[in-house]
Amino acid sequence: MGRLDALRQFNFIQWLRDERQSRKLILFIVFVALLLDNMLLTVVVPIIPSYLYKLDESADMVLKNNTLPEHSPPEAFHSIVSLYDNTVRSSGSNTTARSTGLVPTLPTTTELPQNSSDCPESTSKLLNENVKVGMLFASKATVQLITNPFIGLLTNRIGYQLPIFAGFCIMFVSTIMFAFSSSYALLFLARSFQGVGSSCSSVAGMGMLASVYTDDEERGRAIGIALGGLALGVLVGPPFGSVMYEFVGKTAPFLVLAFLAVFDGALQMFVLQPTKVEPESQKGTSLWTLMKDPYILIAAGAICFGNMAIAMMEPTLPIWMMETMCARKWQLGVAFLPASISYLIGTNIFATLAHKMGRWLCALIGMMVVGISVICVPFAGDIYGLILPNFGVGFAIGMVDSSMMPIMGYLVDLRHVSVYGSVYAIADVAFCMGFALGPSIGGSIAESIGFPWLMTIIGVVDILFAPLCLFLRNPPGQEEKIAILMDTNCSMKTRSYSTQGTYYQGESMDPEYDEYD
Repeated sequence: MGRLDALRQFNFIQWLRDERQSRKLILFIVFVALLLDNMLLTVVVPIIPSYLYKLDESADMVLKNNTLPEHSPPEAFHSIVSLYDNTVRSSGSNTTARSTGLVPTLPTTTELPQNSSDCPESTSKLLNENVKVGMLFASKATVQLITNPFIGLLTNRIGYQLPIFAGFCIMFVSTIMFAFSSSYALLFLARSFQGVGSSCSSVAGMGMLASVYTDDEERGRAIGIALGGLALGVLVGPPFGSVMYEFVGKTAPFLVLAFLAVFDGALQMFVLQPTKVEPESQKGTSLWTLMKDPYILIAAGAICFGNMAIAMMEPTLPIWMMETMCARKWQLGVAFLPASISYLIGTNIFATLAHKMGRWLCALIGMMVVGISVICVPFAGDIYGLILPNFGVGFAIGMVDSSMMPIMGYLVDLRHVSVYGSVYAIADVAFCMGFALGPSIGGSIAESIGFPWLMTIIGVVDILFAPLCLFLRNPPGQEEKIAILMDTNCSMKTRSYSTQGTYYQGESMDPEYDEYD
């Protein structure tokens, strides 16, 4: 009875208010925000190529039906090939095409060859979709790329709570726009608008985590968990979108995401109190100074080129599968499932392991594996052949992200003022450059020289970039910053890497750490 009475007296809202300062709850909020943002990012991957192709086919069919009676005899035979049906239907007179001519018969249907039921009628028209889909996918990252620096400066002035809540509001509106848009222009607008919300959520969320987790290893674990939300969104998005689109319709997956976004917004409202302005206690390093730091640029480059590989695959792989494998709609999203699962595994494993083995080494190996894996993607003959290379791509990108995101905060601690909004704006800019340049350039390259050459080019770029991670092995710091980090009264514990092994800077640096609050 005592437990029952305690349960009755439990006030969930009051508990949220009491736990407002808990780092675990803040981590959970950032996790959910990144989860929903990346579910919306990837849920459209299997939907948009097929949906736009269907819109174009419908428009062409209406145009053909309007012009055909004027130029054809009334009894002519017309065959209508459905993109997702396996029969040829006769229209006009009740006739069926035979090898000997047109012979009057009863109304009937003629079966297409096996495996052609999902093959598009016009391959050239399908190839033209590469550019349209690529530009639409790139619009979100392009807007986010432009917005990130302003959000970074804004968080330094007003704190992280208000920007992350603004990100929720914008994402909710964008999700509703996706659900009810029925033209390319409206879809493009919804995708672009999402970029503003993503900028608010990612920059403010990562900066908030870096500010509450001051220990280097704890910060790495916390950011790894947050990236797990990103990975889970990437994991669930494509198969969720493709299955819902196949069996329910285009609107359904976006309405589900909108409902989940309302939950996240309510949680932020009670815990973070977004109406409260809390500026940083010290003036951070200017964005331009951070952008001139060569070590920050190398870390940002690894994030950019690593994620550019999967960004190039998002608009082009489904179209290549439709062209070469006659893939069904649900398969277009499921093809990304191995990459999503392995990314989730990689971010969780290397959130801790990267700190022990050296984040520079983890990123170097990850970049090499990304390059090799994407080069192997075009060798797949069917959807099963995509499992291993896609798994390698996702796992390796997880290695890179879980290593470079914490190292951005560490570089600021070591070489600049420990204010994190601007440096994570740079990290998100790098991420967005990959997802802006990837689809836009990738779609054009795939149309011009083909999907296999596109994968070869980005694979070689990643392999050539990998050795630059060696410079992050032991980056130099400012003398006064090193003195602060080595102070025994400083709560931050840093770790250096050398050929003799791993050692701590500062005193009392035993390997046992306090658990999260």
